[in-house]
Amino acid sequence: MLLLLALLALAADGASATEDLHWCYQVQAQASNCLGPANWGEHCQQSRQSPIDIVTNKAKANENLRPFSFSGYDKKLEWTVQNNGHTVVMSPTTNGIEIAIAGGGLSARYQVTQFHLHWSRVMNAGSEHSINGKRFAMEMHIVHQKEKGTSGNNNNTQNPGNDIAVLGFLVTPGPKVNDGFRPLVEALSKIPTPEMSTTIGGISLMNFLPTEEKLKRYFRYRGSLTTPSCNETVVWTVFEEPIELHTDQILAFSDKLFYDTERRLKMTDNVRPVQALGQRTVFKSQAPGQLLPLPLPALLVPTLTCLAAGFLW
Repeated sequence: MLLLLALLALAADGASATEDLHWCYQVQAQASNCLGPANWGEHCQQSRQSPIDIVTNKAKANENLRPFSFSGYDKKLEWTVQNNGHTVVMSPTTNGIEIAIAGGGLSARYQVTQFHLHWSRVMNAGSEHSINGKRFAMEMHIVHQKEKGTSGNNNNTQNPGNDIAVLGFLVTPGPKVNDGFRPLVEALSKIPTPEMSTTIGGISLMNFLPTEEKLKRYFRYRGSLTTPSCNETVVWTVFEEPIELHTDQILAFSDKLFYDTERRLKMTDNVRPVQALGQRTVFKSQAPGQLLPLPLPALLVPTLTCLAAGFLW
């Protein structure tokens, strides 16, 4: 009996110790005592998790996925830039200015709360979402909260848990410096360790994005936050058009930021692994133009057909 009680006490102590551990990314779990993605708790083991791999030829076209309406995205604002120990977060000082999205098949208007990024020093390992198995250098998430009292026509891309709308942008390395990102990249040296923050001004959200004309092609699915508590309350939009940053700008995030106050572990590979799609459906917008290049076999079929027709003529 005493042995059984001792074993129960040890088990309880072990459970308590696990609960006390903070969540972290895999690169941190390898270097310190924290809970990596496979051991995240709360809602993180449920069935509608994010990120996912988007398989383009399995995405279903949805006529409700029209272009977005962006309000206040062009307004130049002051932003707080913070190292929160997991990423760099930019939060706007709106002073009553509405920064919101509507349309795009959403059932309501959504107000911007913040945006943040995920990245790696490896140029094909820094995005959370992947397209046809391909990952990118970085990924930017613009997080929106649903306005209370707003509603619209629900459609089959939505679910009751749609309190949050996240716009996801994949980032690729390019030959030119992206001037829109320059103030953020320059601010990184001022916030190297967790809980440090600074401010930058005169910046609009549109500074960071592709032109609005290129924001008509996107994918939509139901998912979750990609960090604990992993609540499954997110309407995800992942845009086809990537953002281009100079390689040096991408590497600055890994070089200048740290996970810890002692500056022992550089902040990099802050990505959650891809989660199973399960029974969910990924939808795609019906904007003009082809969503992502077709694979080579799909392109060869019509070409060979035309050649054969020419020979038969």
